[in-house]
Amino acid sequence: MVKPQTDAPDTLVAAITLGSNSFNLLIAKTGPAVPTIIAKHKRKARLARGLALDGHIGDDAMAEGLDCLAWFGELLKQYQPARVAVLATAALRQADNAAQFIAEGEPRLGYPIEVISGQREATLIYQGMRAATAVTGTVMVLDIGGASTELVVGDEQAMAFKHSFELGCVTTMQGALQQGISAVAFDQVAQTVSEALAPFAEQLAPYHGIEALGVSGTVRSLFELFEARGTPLEAITPIELSQVRDELLNLGHNALPGLDPERVPTFAAGVALLTGFMTALELPQLALAGGALREGVLVELARELADADR
Repeated sequence: MVKPQTDAPDTLVAAITLGSNSFNLLIAKTGPAVPTIIAKHKRKARLARGLALDGHIGDDAMAEGLDCLAWFGELLKQYQPARVAVLATAALRQADNAAQFIAEGEPRLGYPIEVISGQREATLIYQGMRAATAVTGTVMVLDIGGASTELVVGDEQAMAFKHSFELGCVTTMQGALQQGISAVAFDQVAQTVSEALAPFAEQLAPYHGIEALGVSGTVRSLFELFEARGTPLEAITPIELSQVRDELLNLGHNALPGLDPERVPTFAAGVALLTGFMTALELPQLALAGGALREGVLVELARELADADR
């Protein structure tokens, strides 16, 4: 990390997250409250392609990811943030050639890459949600990513449960849905989710049916889908999930009205996972949260700067 610019009226911080499906860069100004985002940059990298097949980041994904890091590196030179955090999630946790990607990527980016644990990822997701969402009391947060799903339960003071499951929409697309979108594949995903949750049944039992929020990826795509169709949602319920599931089963990998055709396979896998989690946890609905991992990183960076100034 570079030295904080304590004499600047608005100190810039940068949060870079290297996800399993996309890479993101947020630039924000720190202040007395939550950091104010002034710029967002995103590019699909799809590092998780191939993980479900051989545990390897393929050559195309490797090249696309490294090219994105070089781009981010140029942007960081322009912004000159006081602090930079570069965090990698499930794909680089799981890939057997993650060390190669990091070794080639750090010089392009100009900053070290930290591969975080699933537990830390869950913490940052929850921290970002709380910072950017008007919600009170105990809630459940669900984040379905490319190669993992984070589940957290907590209130304003603490988290009562958090876990990162190695279940993601990209890896599921290449696993259970590899042969196509079908009722059998959806049922297989639901069974996989149920088995993954089974060891935590006792811990999660008190939270079945509580207020729940979804962040990022699949959940945001669902809200965007209904908005594009002129029927915006306040929350996703099993009714909407069933409707989208039926459309996917009828259309297969063909274009889904309101959704980019290229996103259909990954989206279908995400819908299958979300259906499985909502059913197993008896969630009546899922609202959209205002922040997640990236915002959580920004909050952490702002806290570090504040501590350094004391």
